[in-house]
Order: sequence, then C-alpha cells, then structure tokens
Amino acid sequence: MVSYFSFFDLCNHAVSSVETAVKDLLGTQKAYETLYTGADGTDTKLIDDIAERAIIEVLKKDGRSMRIISEEMGVKILGNNPEFTIIIDPIDGTYNASFCIPFYSVSIAIGSPDLSYIWAGYVKNISSKDVYYAESGKGAYLNGKRISPSKKSELNECCASVYGYRLHVEHTVDLSRNIRRMRILGCVSLEICYVASGRFDAFVDVRGSLRLTDVAAGKFIVDESGGRVTDGFADSIELQDNSIYHVYMIASNGIVHDKLLKLTGGIN
Repeated sequence: MVSYFSFFDLCNHAVSSVETAVKDLLGTQKAYETLYTGADGTDTKLIDDIAERAIIEVLKKDGRSMRIISEEMGVKILGNNPEFTIIIDPIDGTYNASFCIPFYSVSIAIGSPDLSYIWAGYVKNISSKDVYYAESGKGAYLNGKRISPSKKSELNECCASVYGYRLHVEHTVDLSRNIRRMRILGCVSLEICYVASGRFDAFVDVRGSLRLTDVAAGKFIVDESGGRVTDGFADSIELQDNSIYHVYMIASNGIVHDKLLKLTGGIN
C-alpha cells in the first residue's frame, strides 16, 4: 500500500502542476471552449483537458504502476501490475474557474486496484488554497487541523447545499420549506467537504447525475470526519469501478440525516 506521506506529497505535486498549467486560462473565454465529449459523457473544456494532462504527467513520473480513473479520459493503466487506483477530477467547478468565480478544486482519491475500498482522499480549493484530506482510520483534516461535522439537530437551523433543480425540483420542495439556508456553489467536491468541516450541515443531490470522480474523495473525507453519507434510500454508496455510473447522494452531519431522507422521499 502507498504510504500516507507519499500519497499526500503526490497529490500536492499533482495539484501544483495543475495550478501552473491553468493559471493563464483562469477567467478566460478560451478556458470554457469545448474540445470533445469526455469518458463521463459530458463536454470536456480546454481547462479540463490541460489540467488532466498536467496530472497524468506527474503520475507517469511517479514511476509506480497504477490505475487512473478520470472524468475526461476514463480509465488508464500505467505499468503492468497496478499497486492502487487513483481517481481524479482535474477541475471540479469548470464553469467557476472559467468565469472568475473563486470556488473550484482538484479532487483526488486513492484506493485498492479493484476499488473495493478507498483509503485516502484529497480536495484542494485552487482559489483559496484550502486543502482537505483524510486517511483511513486517521480522521479528516483541513489545512492540517482535524475537522468534524456540525452538531445541529434541527433542519430549521441548518445550511445545506442542495442540487435538485429543473426536472428534479419536486424532490427538494419539502426540503426547501424546512431548511434554514440553501446554497448551490457549483463545485460538488468542495461542498461535500464543507459538510465534513461543519461549514455546511448537509449536501443533497437528487439529480442522479453524480459520478465516481465527483464524489470519491469528498465522500471519504466526510466518512472520516464522522459524518454520514448514503444514497437517497439510506443505503451505503458503493462506488462503481467506472467513471460513468451515476449516484444520488446525501451527506450530512449524521444527526439530521434521516430527516433529510424523509423530506426527499428516500424513507417513509
């Protein structure tokens, strides 16, 4: 197994490479030009492609055999006998990065070669430089300080990130009537990490469009922080071994979780 320190150093190196590669694109129309349809079925923008290429070069230079699952290219194997799988979202919050909205990240998770388990997660807000990370059994951290979810128990006290607009709005109507504050910030990996650190009390996405690359690191960080993550029916989320499988996800401080499930129709 890759050691924690080598994982953290590898992530730092990869993200530094992304920051260098995209710095002149941030806030430009060119950054948001569509190049092709990625492995996940969504448009790959120029800034996504450049960020992914920067990370892949770092991983190649690392020298270890690994499986890579990325939002843009899908699955790639380096070497002949992968020691681990690394899951990357090169730029989460592409629109934000392209239009000078300072809330976008690089998200990286690492697990076993067959993805039967994840054992480390890393999410960096490229704008603020905040780094969330966690290692199995050792808790979750923000900029080196241990974090934990909020202790709020009433929805009318809570702030939640809620994705359920357009075709899915009916699933969030009752939630919007009961929750104190709702936010949609456009960078799922960071919004999930906000639950881990108590900045948000919950994250709800009922669109059924989240993918492994969106949530792998954030989900792990919430789990390690002491929060709770399930699908919309109170079942644990099993991360499928591909970049296109979609999930419906609720992450919370744990205390209000069942209340959220009831309001979104997941449990009676």
